[in-house]
Amino acid sequence: MKLAPELKSKIDALWDKFWSGGLSNPLSSIEQMSYLIFMKRLEDMDAAEQKRARASKQPYKSVFEGHEDCRWSSWKHYPAEKMLIHVRDVVFPFIKNIHDGEKTLFSEHMKDAVFIIPKPSLVQEAVSILDELNITAQNRDTQGDIYEYLLSELKTSGMNGQFRTPRHIIRMMVELVDPDIGDRICDPACGTAGFLINAYEHIIRKHTSQDMVCEDDEGQHYGLYGDKITDKKAWGILWSSFYGFDFDSTMIRISLMNLVLHGIPTPNITLMDTLSKRFTEENKYTVVLANPPFKGSIDKSDINDHLTVGTTKTELLFVERMMNLLQIGGKCSVIVPDGVLFGTSNAHKKLRQLLLEKCQLEAVISMPSGVFKPYAGVSTAVLVFIKGDKTDKVWFYDMDADGYSLDDKRNFTDGKGDIPDIIERFKNRYEEKPVDRKGKCFFVPFEEIKRNGYDLSISKYKEIEYEEVTYEKPEVIMEKIEGLEKKIKSNISELRSLLKQT
Repeated sequence: MKLAPELKSKIDALWDKFWSGGLSNPLSSIEQMSYLIFMKRLEDMDAAEQKRARASKQPYKSVFEGHEDCRWSSWKHYPAEKMLIHVRDVVFPFIKNIHDGEKTLFSEHMKDAVFIIPKPSLVQEAVSILDELNITAQNRDTQGDIYEYLLSELKTSGMNGQFRTPRHIIRMMVELVDPDIGDRICDPACGTAGFLINAYEHIIRKHTSQDMVCEDDEGQHYGLYGDKITDKKAWGILWSSFYGFDFDSTMIRISLMNLVLHGIPTPNITLMDTLSKRFTEENKYTVVLANPPFKGSIDKSDINDHLTVGTTKTELLFVERMMNLLQIGGKCSVIVPDGVLFGTSNAHKKLRQLLLEKCQLEAVISMPSGVFKPYAGVSTAVLVFIKGDKTDKVWFYDMDADGYSLDDKRNFTDGKGDIPDIIERFKNRYEEKPVDRKGKCFFVPFEEIKRNGYDLSISKYKEIEYEEVTYEKPEVIMEKIEGLEKKIKSNISELRSLLKQT
C-alpha cells in the first residue's frame, strides 16, 4: 500500500509501545488503538459537520455539547496519570453512550467494550504518536491505509485465527461480480470488513473521472472521489448499502472503525452467527462477497433450519447460507477450500448439486496453495454464481500465480500474476472462440459435471498435454556409457603419470 515511510515508522513505533506495555495480543491492541483513533476522529468529523452546516446556513448541534472535556484537543496534553483516568472514566464512557442512547456506529456495539490500556505512560505515548500521524490532514485514502497497516499485524501474527484475505484477491473477486450503486452488498462473515470496503471502492472508482484515478504496483486504486455522483440521495443510498455479520464482538468493533476510516459513515454491521437459528434474513441481497471460516463446525442443534445440506461443516453451510441470502438474480463470489469441490460425502455432493441446479454457477477459479501462506497452506478456489437459473456450463480457470511468491515469505513479484487475465477473460468468456482443455481456462457443460458426481475440481476436466520423448535404443546407450568409462580411465591414467613426474 502507498503509505509514506514516516507514517509506517510511527505506526511501527505504536505497535512497539503496546507490545512493551503489556498488550501482546494484536487483536486486543488493534481494538484499543481503534478507540483512541475514534476519539480523535470524532472531533475531526464534528468540526467538518459544523463547517458544512454553517456553509448551508443549517442549525447544527455538536456531539460534544455538554461534554467539551471529551474533545481530543482538550485532554491530549494532560499529564500521563491524569490522561489515563480521564480517558478511561470520562471519554470512553462518552463514546460508548454518544447521542444519549441513539443508535450510532459504536454505541450499538460497545456496550460490553472495556478500555484496558494498563499504563498511564502507554496512553500518553499512544496519544502522542496518533497526534503525530496527523490523521485529520490525511485524505480518505491515506486514513484507510493507516488503518489497513495497523490490521496487517493480524496477517503476520495469525492470533486467534483472525486472518485477513489478501487485498488483491478481494479486489479480483469484487471485479468479478461488479457491484454498483443500488446493490445491497453483504458479507455474512465479515471479519475486518475487507470485502465491504473493496466493494465500496470499486463502486466509487466506477463513478470517478479517470484522470483522477491512480493505480499502484499492487493494483490498488487511489484518488477515488466519486465526482460523478452529484446527487446527495445517491450518496445516501450508497452509504447504506453495506451489511456485515460476525459472531466476534471485537471484530465487529474493528470492522466498524475500518469502514468509517474508509469513508463509509453508516455501515450496517451486526453481531450475529449467520449459521444459527437466530438468523432469519433470506432473499435480501443482490451481492454477497465472503471468505468464510474453513475447517470449522457448529453445534448441530443450533444450525439454522433453512440450511439443508445435512452437515456441521461451516465451509459447506456458509455457501448454502449465501445462496439463501441472495435475491433471484443476485451474484456471489466466495472462497472455498478445494475439498468443497470434490468431497465425496452426501453433504458435499448435495451442496454442489444445489449450486449447479438452483444457481447459475459461472466460474470456478482454482488458486495455488500458497495464496494464504504463511498461516495456511490449503488449496482454495473462488466460486462465482448467480441465484436462479440452472447452470448450462461452467467456466474453469487454473491460476498459477497471484503476483507474490507462493512460499511463507510471500514476496512481491509483480503484484498481479494471473489476476488481470482472469478478470478480462471472465468478462469476455462467451466471446472467445471454443478452446480445448489444455489451456488456462475452458468451459465444461453441466451434463458432463453431473455424470462426474458434480465434481468441480479443475483436475477432473483439464487435459494435460504430454510431449513425446524419443529415447535411443538400449544398445546405443550402453555403447555411449562404455565409451565414457574408457575416456574416464584414460584421463585417470594421464593424471597419475603427471603426478609421478612432479
